[in-house]
Amino acid sequence: MDIETLRRRMEAAAAALDFETAKGLRDQISLLTGAGDDAVPADTAGLTRQQPGAMGLGTSQQRMTPPPGWTPPKKPDPMTRGRGRRRGG
Repeated sequence: MDIETLRRRMEAAAAALDFETAKGLRDQISLLTGAGDDAVPADTAGLTRQQPGAMGLGTSQQRMTPPPGWTPPKKPDPMTRGRGRRRGG
């Protein structure tokens, strides 16, 4: 089929309010004419990549930074757990 025939069929489908058929014919015409090949590339100069944790789950939680010189407390010895307490009875 040539492009002019497809164009006429597309216009007839649009006049009959059959927009799905008209859309399919328009896409076929654009493929045949190569209209998509001369697309201008998008300008991405001002765009930045999203940082992890900037959006999504857990965004309401603040990231805590310890004060300078702070060291975490020593972990308890698991062998002494539960000792030193008297059980009531």
